[in-house]
Amino acid sequence: MLYWLLAPLEDIFGPFRLFSYITFRSAYAALAAILIVLLFGQRFIAALKKRAIGQKIREEVPERHRAKEGTPSMGGVIVLFSILVASLLFCDLTNPNIIVLLTATIWFGSLGLYDDYVKIYKNRPRGLPITTKLILQLIYGLALGLFLYIWGPDGFASKTNLIFMKNYVINLGIFYPLFVALVVTGSSNGVNLTDGLDGLAIGLICIAALAYTALAYAAGHVVISNYLNIIFLKSGGEVTVFCASIVGASLGFLWFNSHPAEVFMGDTGALSLGAIIGTAAILIKQEILLIFVGGVFVIEALTVLMQIVYFHRTGGKRLFRMAPLHHHFELKGLQEPKIVVRFWIVGIIFMMLALSTLKIR
Repeated sequence: MLYWLLAPLEDIFGPFRLFSYITFRSAYAALAAILIVLLFGQRFIAALKKRAIGQKIREEVPERHRAKEGTPSMGGVIVLFSILVASLLFCDLTNPNIIVLLTATIWFGSLGLYDDYVKIYKNRPRGLPITTKLILQLIYGLALGLFLYIWGPDGFASKTNLIFMKNYVINLGIFYPLFVALVVTGSSNGVNLTDGLDGLAIGLICIAALAYTALAYAAGHVVISNYLNIIFLKSGGEVTVFCASIVGASLGFLWFNSHPAEVFMGDTGALSLGAIIGTAAILIKQEILLIFVGGVFVIEALTVLMQIVYFHRTGGKRLFRMAPLHHHFELKGLQEPKIVVRFWIVGIIFMMLALSTLKIR
């Protein structure tokens, strides 16, 4: 909105020229998102407490989590609100990529919000049936895939960058919509599975969003994209601003979500933030790199899958003490803050590895 209003007035007032720069708008989108969460966070938490919107703890989680019963949940609402406001203020709203990201935010935010509603008000700790959530996630993913396949950037509609390969991209053809659906669904559920300790998921989301802020800027910059031999997308640079708003919102929410958490983001935040990161990866053609950027999310999801397969094949034996992996370390005696910080460190290592692959080609 400010881009619309102020950038055209640069001839009248020179400093308005700053709004033409993606770097400037990204920095202030991040700052705006942080301030919104910090300014309204405490009052939002108080409102959640007043309405008894508290976390329901499942029976199978570690015993120490019982103390978290009743902690305000659905904090993802203020995270998404800050992202939306910051993006509306500083993004170019005529850019189709921004429209797609806003759509993803609203779609998955609504899905997560209803899932939290079912958990809290219908007294169903597991929320919506898994099949229902998967169907709604796949519907969005397939719709996005078809949209990009038909109206995507000329010459690159069904293509994606490969890692470790110079001057080569892969064309998925008619399978591209299915690929998009798998990326969005996988990233959404990966974050949701990881959201089990204070500050864990939101810290890792901040790291992933920071990586895609840099990747989006590279994809939208003709000189940098040519230098790195990645697909140049003229409209891809604007994704930088949106990802920067995610970084800001995540840092703001971490203020309240760090141990001991004053509020949980719930599925409202976890399902939607994972899907948004996945969507950003798709829009700048860096879907495969998401495996590295979201390495911790991938590991957490894999441990759940491995636990299920091992349990069934061995007649009830467990590969891990509990899955996802963070619960395994809890039951081994590690304190929650130590697990969280160590997972953040691993996430940063994965981010650096992901960014380094741009040069290892």
